[in-house]
Amino acid sequence: MIRSLCVITLAGVAGLIAASASHGQTDFPANPEERQALRRTPVVKVVQATRDAVVNISSTQIIEYRSPMGFDDLFQQFFDSPGNPLRQRVQQYKATSVGSGFVIHRDGYIVTNAHVVARTAERKVIFDDQRQFAAEVIAIDHQRDLAVLKIDPPAPLHTIRLGHSHDLMIGETVIAIGNPLGYQHTVTAGVVSAIERSVELKPGVTFDHLIQTDASINPGNSGGPLLNVLGELVGINTAIRADAQNIGFAISVDQLRALLPAMLDPERRYGIALGMRVSSDDRCRVMAVDIGSPAHQAGMQVGDILLDLDQHALTSGIDYYIHLIGRKPGEQLAFTLDRNGVKKHIAITLGERPRRDAQKILSDLLGLTLTTITPRIAEQSGLPGLQGLVVTQVADGSPADQSGLQRGDVIDHIGQYHVRNLDDAGELLQNIASGQQVPLTVMRFRGRTVYRTTVTLTAR
Repeated sequence: MIRSLCVITLAGVAGLIAASASHGQTDFPANPEERQALRRTPVVKVVQATRDAVVNISSTQIIEYRSPMGFDDLFQQFFDSPGNPLRQRVQQYKATSVGSGFVIHRDGYIVTNAHVVARTAERKVIFDDQRQFAAEVIAIDHQRDLAVLKIDPPAPLHTIRLGHSHDLMIGETVIAIGNPLGYQHTVTAGVVSAIERSVELKPGVTFDHLIQTDASINPGNSGGPLLNVLGELVGINTAIRADAQNIGFAISVDQLRALLPAMLDPERRYGIALGMRVSSDDRCRVMAVDIGSPAHQAGMQVGDILLDLDQHALTSGIDYYIHLIGRKPGEQLAFTLDRNGVKKHIAITLGERPRRDAQKILSDLLGLTLTTITPRIAEQSGLPGLQGLVVTQVADGSPADQSGLQRGDVIDHIGQYHVRNLDDAGELLQNIASGQQVPLTVMRFRGRTVYRTTVTLTAR
């Protein structure tokens, strides 16, 4: 009965439209701008508001990729990885469009998937208006398939606002923007099909807390944003199953929020001591203050809400961590904060984190002697933007020797963190002890071919 009523109703509407058209009359406005306004759906509004913050991440370097740790296997059942079952375990390819990403901060910080950039020795970020920038990997987390890149734009960038995923509703509309198959800024829409999905990529390796969606996702979408109808990020598109249709998965934005402070970690990266941690939600709330730290000595308290730093508004905890990047010991930070409804101003002078001798740590515990890559060395490698540490000596019988490291190898990551110089390495290794494992991302050059892999050394 209901179905019949619907049919009659739809037929009646169709008849009215046909009748109106036959008389040359419609209820739609003739003004093109008014007509377009009527057609501007929530999906259209989201696309128009966010497309300038979505990027294509590509590389033109020819890369042959090997992974004794099975990273290729990790994405073996997904299309947009060089490890899909249609390819060989060791392959040489020219990556002209390896994935997508999105801007989270106007100063040029971009989020994507780890597997989008893990294989690349040189990266290029391309915006919708075709502007292109070289990108540096700031941090990478293989376990959760997330990475943070940095570019140097001439002006502040458009950003995507981080939403929340804990309140997602099954059936609500979501929008995916990315670069499937090299078609830049492709938009697809669907619904949230399920939440809290677990996907086993191989025995013993499972991704948890994933969002399942039927929004069409294809090779190249990886790393792009999954948005709600308010234009807020709710997920990061990460993988699609090769053996299913209309099933896509995304990492929840709540996982990204939880990981970003550790991935950015400016105190460790830049050797500064501030001594407080803030929440990663929409309010920049102080969650912890270390006793005796510069923050504690200046009077900062748990529960304070930070409003601005050096007159730059802090709209979230992410702003706080990003504004600390590049700071140096001795610099003074001027905070405006809200303490129980009362506005206060606090100045904090950054301290210096104690550093151990990086070269001695590397030599004593790993058997490695490294030197920072200079622009000249980078040019000789054929990758002008190359950063990291080049191996100059490997001690016989050392952990480095046993892992197969050789003179000329380049190390650009220790664990999930990008290393540009020996100071970076010293910060990351200063607390390492005998028996601990140290994952290194290594590049080996053979002519114009780059072999890239991850090895794990056990400190002696």
